[in-house]
Amino acid sequence: MGGVEPSGLLRGKAAIITGGEGSIGLATARAFVAEGARVCLIGLLADGMAAAGICAYATAKHGLVGLMRTLAKETAPLGIRVNTIHPGPVDNEFQHRIEVAATGASAAQAAALFEQLIPLARHAAPDEVARAMLFLASDESPFVTGTTLAVDGGLSV
Repeated sequence: MGGVEPSGLLRGKAAIITGGEGSIGLATARAFVAEGARVCLIGLLADGMAAAGICAYATAKHGLVGLMRTLAKETAPLGIRVNTIHPGPVDNEFQHRIEVAATGASAAQAAALFEQLIPLARHAAPDEVARAMLFLASDESPFVTGTTLAVDGGLSV
């Protein structure tokens, strides 16, 4: 790995590396490998979902699953784990705009309509999704790679 030794500097940290084939990006990627890097991508809301008007969004999110699976296989020998999180409706402004646009109802009415579709009958809090991501990035999931984790209150069931 080019003589890079673990330093502990990245413990408790997260970063996004781009340009992993170039000099700076490659050196950074090697340093992350030495630290036992983990990758967690955010996939499509309710895995497998498709709807009118979200073609580009759905295509990009579905593509992340293929990227994750390929990266998981390619980087496993280096000790890097790669997974995706697939959140359901989250209580945030982005989700509320989608719901209003999809239903034509007021924000409160649209949220109620969506919650009828969710077996747990509520939106996720952002920190609930964050805790699932933290689990995948932590030492609590050392044998988990190449998987999708639905954090959607049962919406994808």
